[in-house]
Amino acid sequence: MLARAFDDDPVARWACPRDALRRRMLERFHAARDCQMLRAGEIWMSAGGESAAVWAAPERWRSSPADDLRFTRAMLHPRLLRRTPLVGYGLFGVERRHPPKPPHWYLATVGTEPAAQGRGLGTAVLAPVLEECDRDGVGAYLESSKERNVDYYARFGFRVTEEVRLPRGPRMWLMWRDAR
Repeated sequence: MLARAFDDDPVARWACPRDALRRRMLERFHAARDCQMLRAGEIWMSAGGESAAVWAAPERWRSSPADDLRFTRAMLHPRLLRRTPLVGYGLFGVERRHPPKPPHWYLATVGTEPAAQGRGLGTAVLAPVLEECDRDGVGAYLESSKERNVDYYARFGFRVTEEVRLPRGPRMWLMWRDAR
């Protein structure tokens, strides 16, 4: 589902410009990311599996060298090898901008099946951790890869803290939410 949700994503298209290869690359990437987040946080899904929010708990968002290797393997295809250093440099550059303090929940991924978008499923899977943030007085952080989603996240209290352009690629918006 997440591979389908991110098929039109500007960063996914930059990382894998070949339409025929992108879905498989995204499946491998999200499998690696979900394994990391299952160890580090929580994954909330809608009842029918059409939407998911993938969160890292406070101070558990950093990827390990083994995680980084899994993410790199997601790009392993003869037609993508030339892009791998550029993509790795860009994405690790975004990760270096991730605020180390204060402790916060990290929204690594949220996605909804394209045919199910607009039904409130994304809001439903975000709500449990955002409520926990507010209850515990803890902030939240995310990186948006679509400009149109900046306003969506702003509805939940996120604000842009920095805009980053990937090397020879699209922009991303780094966003922070204070506890309410």
